[in-house]
Amino acid sequence: MQNPRKGGRLHPVAGTVFLVAILVMSGIGALVAPFLPDRPSTIAGILTFYLAATGWMTMKRKPGATGAFEIGGLIVALSIAAAALVFIRMAANNPAHTLDGEPSQALYIFLLLGTIAAASDLKLIVRGGISGVPRIARHLWRMCVALLIAAASFFLGQQKLMPAFVRGSPFLFIPAFAPLVLMIYWLFRIRLTKMFRDFGSGRPVGMNKRLEAA
Repeated sequence: MQNPRKGGRLHPVAGTVFLVAILVMSGIGALVAPFLPDRPSTIAGILTFYLAATGWMTMKRKPGATGAFEIGGLIVALSIAAAALVFIRMAANNPAHTLDGEPSQALYIFLLLGTIAAASDLKLIVRGGISGVPRIARHLWRMCVALLIAAASFFLGQQKLMPAFVRGSPFLFIPAFAPLVLMIYWLFRIRLTKMFRDFGSGRPVGMNKRLEAA
């Protein structure tokens, strides 16, 4: 029997709506940002688009399989890390240590995320695919980080669009970083409990338990 919360009909429908929304939002942001100019936001948009797309493909791809999409994803992740490194050097040469008005600290975050994502893609390709809990974990952290970037960009980076009494409020950090808290919770849960062993493996839920008893 499927988990009604994570494996039922509502989850894929909600996931599709989220995917389309995040791809449209990040895609437009990545295309518009260079003309502002706001090069850090260009990286943020590309990274968000990449994470959402590869997170979606993780569950669409058959367990234990890879293809040209994953190789392309690796190239994108490496490009993100390389661009972040170049922008960090440009910001370091600026007396204000900023790039297009954005602090250099954000660029270090993009460098870290790009490097982690590239290492994850390389590991996936070398192994020839993943299944089971690692597959769910990859899908989860990529979707959550994509949502984290989008939420932080809105609640912390677009406060001028909000009512005056909300601007600068520390409460804005709650919705901005809620995806990070939820990601950590679910990663621990799927890694440390047995209830998710069959999800993402390509086998019916409960198959591992029946195999162990055989």
